[in-house]
Amino acid sequence: MTYRDDACITFANTLRTLDGLAARAEAADLGDDALAAKLADDMFALETQFRIALNQVIIALTRAAGAAIPLDETPYGSWPEVRARLEAVRTQVPDWAQKEWLAPDEQVDMTLPNGMRFVMSAQEFVRDWSMPNLYFHASMAYALLRRDGLALGKADFLPHMARYAARPAE
Repeated sequence: MTYRDDACITFANTLRTLDGLAARAEAADLGDDALAAKLADDMFALETQFRIALNQVIIALTRAAGAAIPLDETPYGSWPEVRARLEAVRTQVPDWAQKEWLAPDEQVDMTLPNGMRFVMSAQEFVRDWSMPNLYFHASMAYALLRRDGLALGKADFLPHMARYAARPAE
């Protein structure tokens, strides 16, 4: 397996997880106003957690795979909007898994809006920047939904693990 293969599987799994969380919130009538919830005043709102998680996939696909997917910069106003955008990007991931990505050791030079600069290989960029940021923002979305009373458990955060379930050894 290549870093591209691992990344695309992880991206698809996590985007599916986020969609499942949004679907549960919508089904529970959590209300679109829940998208404004924050864990702390200096943290991003739930809507932004979903949007940044999605943008981490887009940034990785843009930098490592040469995709031309624009970042989501417009706030989501409703659960259906969150779900539609997650689905739109998730369905593109398998196509990008078939394309040529940068060589694992090819350099990625990234400067954040605050001026902080990172230089690393393409594989390190995906492994050490994109995936941890995707997981962080997905975890924040999960935590905010739990705090707002949505009955979620680890199985809701890792639904892709169900395909590996086996009976306990006897």
